[in-house]
Amino acid sequence: MSEHLPPEALDRWADALRERFGLAAEDVPISLILDLARDVANGVARPAAPFSAFVAGLVAGRAGGSPEDVRAAVDAIVTLAGEWEA
Repeated sequence: MSEHLPPEALDRWADALRERFGLAAEDVPISLILDLARDVANGVARPAAPFSAFVAGLVAGRAGGSPEDVRAAVDAIVTLAGEWEA
């Protein structure tokens, strides 16, 4: 199994997740989450990226779970990562 997925494989995985959990395309913003992971990995540390994505989902879910709630949670975490000093 390859550690690097081509974009179409990621799209197929996202489609499988959407189907399994009854999610719409806007419920799974791939580029937003990948940007979050990149910004946290670069601004804080690589291991902080998946943890931060989990926290974004948790915060968004507690706020109501709308696409806007996801974007607000991600934006807040990206801002924090940009200001982070270890």
